Amino acid sequence: MTKGNKIRKCWRWCRRIPLNRTVLLLSILIVLLVSCTGNFVELNRPDNKLSIEELKRDNYAVGSFLIQMQGVAFPEQENIYQTMEDFVGNYLGRYTTYTKELPKNHTLFNASNNWCAWPASFAPGLVSAFNEVVRLNGRKNISYALALILRAQTFLRLTDIYGPFPISVNEKDPDAYSSQHDIYLHLISDLQEATDYILADQNLKKEQEVFAPYDQVYKGDFSKWRRFASSLKLRIAIRISSVEPEMARQLAERAVREGVIEMNEDNCAISYNKSGLWTTSVSWGDSRICADLESYMTGYKDSRLEKYVSPSEVRGDRRFIGCRAGAAIGSNVLAKRLYSTANVLETTPGVWLTAAEMAFCKAEGILKGWNMGGGTARQYYEEGVRLSFEQWGADHVAEYLADDVLTEADYVDAAGGFGGDCPHVSSITVKWEDDAPIEKKMERLITQKWIALFPNGQEAWCEIRRTGYPKIFPVPQSTNGYTLLTPNRIPYDKNEQIYNRENYNKAVELLGGKDDYATPMWWQKR
Repeated sequence: MTKGNKIRKCWRWCRRIPLNRTVLLLSILIVLLVSCTGNFVELNRPDNKLSIEELKRDNYAVGSFLIQMQGVAFPEQENIYQTMEDFVGNYLGRYTTYTKELPKNHTLFNASNNWCAWPASFAPGLVSAFNEVVRLNGRKNISYALALILRAQTFLRLTDIYGPFPISVNEKDPDAYSSQHDIYLHLISDLQEATDYILADQNLKKEQEVFAPYDQVYKGDFSKWRRFASSLKLRIAIRISSVEPEMARQLAERAVREGVIEMNEDNCAISYNKSGLWTTSVSWGDSRICADLESYMTGYKDSRLEKYVSPSEVRGDRRFIGCRAGAAIGSNVLAKRLYSTANVLETTPGVWLTAAEMAFCKAEGILKGWNMGGGTARQYYEEGVRLSFEQWGADHVAEYLADDVLTEADYVDAAGGFGGDCPHVSSITVKWEDDAPIEKKMERLITQKWIALFPNGQEAWCEIRRTGYPKIFPVPQSTNGYTLLTPNRIPYDKNEQIYNRENYNKAVELLGGKDDYATPMWWQKR
């Protein structure tokens, strides 16, 4: 059994059997989680023992649980990353695609139940760690604020994968599902509460010293965590803007007033001993860059392409060759040679929210009539592109923004490839046009936002589902009877129908459709 499977089996067991939380801390966290994801925190001593007094010293226990939460909120450990992010966001958001002979996967709308169950399986561990932070340190303090933010980040991803989800708000039945509408309200409340606690704290410098060893993102700088929380609120506001326009406007305007991420030095990125994307794409060779991303960036002559993508091993007149999503891979060995991999090192940080994304959100907010701080849609759009070029150390941004001719390139498969050629599906250019129709503005804005979101596939997938942009290639194989280009969601774990049947039935009712790939998210209204 793999380490990842041990963790998942352990948490499924915990979910069914009531356990004392202290026992969970000592017997499961230290013995199993540390052994499986030991690089999250170095708890081991020469004699491999820790006393309760030692765990409480210098916030060590609280810090260890915060690190555990970060490992799920920003999944970079190889097993968690592949099952929670790669198989779902990266593949469905059209950043990468598989190179193995996989007749069943989400891209083809027919993945195994294990693939469907994996993302949700990490939630109980997060909830347990959150509860331990509260038990050890109480509420209305800085550690609680950070725990709220990490929980919100995680449950936002999970609800946007499945729809209704159990977020443990029902004390009598923690396995009860909440509607996506209610989850979003809960997350907004949590983020605001966390922001308020950070703003009220008069000892942030001291807190930074205490929590720096346990903060793999901002090293205890809670002013940056406050900006991240506000940025999550702006991300949420954009997400729900079609179904709750007034709530979205108020939320977005407040987030901007409180201050979102505006500089690349404040980007949310987590450093791990081995980048998740490096492990899955480079080391294991399980994925390669998707044809959609390569075709857009090739067509635009985007200088970020060589920052995102490594050349194909098969050198010809093309350095970078993507693979069609859903290609009928006949040989993993050949696919790895033919197609380009992500240009990432073992030490490359995982990027989860950026200043560029926030600028694009502001640009869209302006198009909706929101007060985003005084700029115009064009100014924020161009700022988003510039920030992305700066983030990646790419040049020629001025020429890029001025181009009104280049469009997405036709996709030409590698010689001996598996997906086949495909003509371009979009004719949108880069240069902003103030007098363009709103739909053309949206396609231009979201296409550039999607390019800039790389490598955060979860957000890329959300943008495709929410707006229909960027336009993407059709899947070159049968999609199990579905007519969608990419799934709207992934189905629930089938075991929920056995072990949590009553709540599962309620979840399907809240979903408002079948428990399949087609039923849309609550916020998918265009």
